[in-house]
Amino acid sequence: MLISVVNHTDKEVPDEDLQDALRAINRQIEGDFAPYWGMSATLRLEGRSAEKPETVELADLRGDAVIYMWNKADVEDALGYHFQNNRGIPFGFVFTSIAKEIGEDWSVTLSHEALELIGDPETNLLVVGPHPDPAQNRDVFHWFEMCDAVQAQSYKVDGIRVSNFLLPLYFTGTRETDEVGARNDFLGREHEGQTLRSFGINPGGYIGFYDPELGKHDTYSLRGDRRAVERFEAKLKAGEARRAVRYRYPEEREKLQRRAAQGRGRSIAAAKPLPVEPIGQRAVTPAGLPGLARGSMAAKGAGGRSPRKG
Repeated sequence: MLISVVNHTDKEVPDEDLQDALRAINRQIEGDFAPYWGMSATLRLEGRSAEKPETVELADLRGDAVIYMWNKADVEDALGYHFQNNRGIPFGFVFTSIAKEIGEDWSVTLSHEALELIGDPETNLLVVGPHPDPAQNRDVFHWFEMCDAVQAQSYKVDGIRVSNFLLPLYFTGTRETDEVGARNDFLGREHEGQTLRSFGINPGGYIGFYDPELGKHDTYSLRGDRRAVERFEAKLKAGEARRAVRYRYPEEREKLQRRAAQGRGRSIAAAKPLPVEPIGQRAVTPAGLPGLARGSMAAKGAGGRSPRKG
């Protein structure tokens, strides 16, 4: 995966400094992230086609995805630029003004955005896990975000600060037990005598999820964690440019898709769906294979077990 990076910070971040950060983040991806996740990418600085292009241009995009460095949280201008220039590809924004507000190096924000773009480019992956509130004894669908739960933690690569990130086993445990010897985040820092649990949250972080019982998305932090609330509120200024918006609001995703099509001078016409039928509850199967009585696996889950409640 090649991620194009476009610098729109009006020289607030010189290209030379950005190249240093990209070198460090590329080393983080290759040396720290990829060995755990088996996913990789390379970030590369590109030129700008224009300040605010009036026609469809593709000069910014030479890779598979794009991250824009933007000095102000002028979301309409930022998104307008993207939809004038993209082909419906994965994208992200780093607003240096928001990074300053939350007291974070912009390189950490860039690292955070890059790792999450690698993990879930289209912001449409969810993972079943326990509700973060132990009082809610049920499963929810967690956003597949690589850094949110540990976003207040960072470390240095070649003197450049980069974001901490989650490891695969974070998304595999239960409320009661973690896998033996599990490491759930890269740094493994302790809080109140324990490291991060599966589907847990570290100080300053938060997690988003879809709650099927309530039929909506929600975001949780540790109780009384004012720092996490401040970070969350500051990032709200990024509006539609936030990945959380694309998870949370299907109508916003559709609006972004329409804007992308308009930027390419096209209209969206969904393909007509082909007819389908259920097969998971069929009682008749090929010779030699056990039949499934209606309601067996579909109702109980694989192995005949009832779905886990918590």
